[in-house]
Amino acid sequence: MAHVLESHILRHLQDVEQERERRRAAPSLDKAVQALKRYQQQRFAHTYADLLATPRYAPAAQFFLEELYGPGDFTRRDAQFARVVPALVRLFPEQVVQTVAHLAELHALSEKLDGEMAVALDGAPLNAATYQAAWRAVGQRDKRQQQIDQTLAVGASLDELTRKPLLRQALRMMRGPAVAAGLAELQHFLEQGFDTFKSMKGAQHFLGTVRQREEDLAAALFDAAETVGVDCHPRDAVLGQLP
Repeated sequence: MAHVLESHILRHLQDVEQERERRRAAPSLDKAVQALKRYQQQRFAHTYADLLATPRYAPAAQFFLEELYGPGDFTRRDAQFARVVPALVRLFPEQVVQTVAHLAELHALSEKLDGEMAVALDGAPLNAATYQAAWRAVGQRDKRQQQIDQTLAVGASLDELTRKPLLRQALRMMRGPAVAAGLAELQHFLEQGFDTFKSMKGAQHFLGTVRQREEDLAAALFDAAETVGVDCHPRDAVLGQLP
């Protein structure tokens, strides 16, 4: 099982690096992808404004916003992963490694779809109408559903880890060895994710809300008429009033 997870993580990290190489060769594409990521982060904040305003769910929503939907540069974290995946598999419990595997798969899929969206935008200014048009041009309903599923898998894995009474202590004890092995960024992600989901005291409502709204958003983007901008209440998980 460890070997399978190791191969899984490495394959997806290689996919991410290939996408980065494509953007390094085309700076305008890289700039467009970063603008798209910022727009999508705005969309997420708009869609989940109610959760972000709720003490119980705000930390988890903010964690998703920054770690899964944001335009942050994860190059350093990915480089650490790629260098020391065998050490990761050896040092961390299998359940933790499985969480990382979900993260790697989501990361690779999102980078690929973001790149294709940026190409489809073809330099157009980002707004609800152009975003919708690019989404429809890229298509791939199955990949969009997979993207939602993997987002929720990361959250569900973190929630499951909080149910292991000794795991938080084990993670704390791993801090030194993880840093020595070059896994500081990963260690931070895991500890932050664990503490965020632990403080929520049950993630079922949060994850269910994310699934419903993201699936509603995908359906709205795919099914709405091409000439109609998406403009509904954020509780319906659609774009709403964005620039």
